[in-house]
Amino acid sequence: MEDRLARLRSEPGLAAVLLDVDGTLAPIVARPELAVVPDETRAEVRRLAERYALVGAVSYAFHGELKPGAAAVVGLPAAVGAVLGTGLQQRIQARTLSLGFAALLAGIAIWLLV
Repeated sequence: MEDRLARLRSEPGLAAVLLDVDGTLAPIVARPELAVVPDETRAEVRRLAERYALVGAVSYAFHGELKPGAAAVVGLPAAVGAVLGTGLQQRIQARTLSLGFAALLAGIAIWLLV
């Protein structure tokens, strides 16, 4: 594990830091959409964003259950992306979705390397 962290630290321009909101960036609360990220945590995330190629918060839908309020904690663009992503996920075959995501990742990798 330490080797992996050392590699991330040595090549921050090629690394991503993805964090969960409820329980990671913010204290655990009864309803995830009520989680509030403390100011000092926001400052630390901004510091990470200056160093690493990609820094973001991840939310997920479980069995098609989407909680737009939880996504709104991260920001309105994340909520729109979560709603559209969940809708697409339910309408597109898994293989097509996997190939599309692989193409997206390859495109991002090329963009980062150029």
